Amino acid sequence: FSCEWARAYFRFREPYSDLAYALEAGKGGTRTILMAVQAHIIKYLLFVRNTEATHLERLCRISRQEQGEALAAALADTLWAAGGGGRAVVCLVTAAVHVTPSRDYKADNFTERIQLFEFSEKAAAQEFIFDHINCFKGEGSHGVMLFLYSLLFSRTLER
Repeated sequence: FSCEWARAYFRFREPYSDLAYALEAGKGGTRTILMAVQAHIIKYLLFVRNTEATHLERLCRISRQEQGEALAAALADTLWAAGGGGRAVVCLVTAAVHVTPSRDYKADNFTERIQLFEFSEKAAAQEFIFDHINCFKGEGSHGVMLFLYSLLFSRTLER
C-alpha cells in the first residue's frame, strides 16, 4: 500500500454542521471506497435511523455519536453484503504478530498484525464495529485499509 492508503481513515465533517453526514475524501485510490461507504451512510441516516426530523434534517446537524453509529451501520451493511448475507469478517490491528514473515511474504508491520473477527449475525458485526469505531475513524488508524481487508475476508478469497 502507498503512503496515501496508509494515512486514509474515515473522517467526517464537523458534527452539528450542514455537512455533518459527509466523509472527507481526498484525491486518489481511497476515494472510491470512501464514496461507496458514503452512500451507505446516507441510506442509514435517511431510511434506517429512527428520528422525528424531516429527510433533510436527518442528514444535517448530527452528533459525533450519530456519525459513529452511521459509519458502523454502513461498514456492517457493506461487509454483510460482501459475505453473501451469511457472514461478515472485521479486521482490526493488534500489537501481536499473527503471521510469521517468510521468503514469500515481505513484512510491512501492518498486515501481519491483523486479527480477524467473524460474525454470523449482521447486528453483532455492527455492534462490534461501533465498539471499535476509532479503529476505522481515528487518525493514524489505517481505517480504510482495515475495511478493505475486512471486505476481502468477508467476500472470501475464493469468491
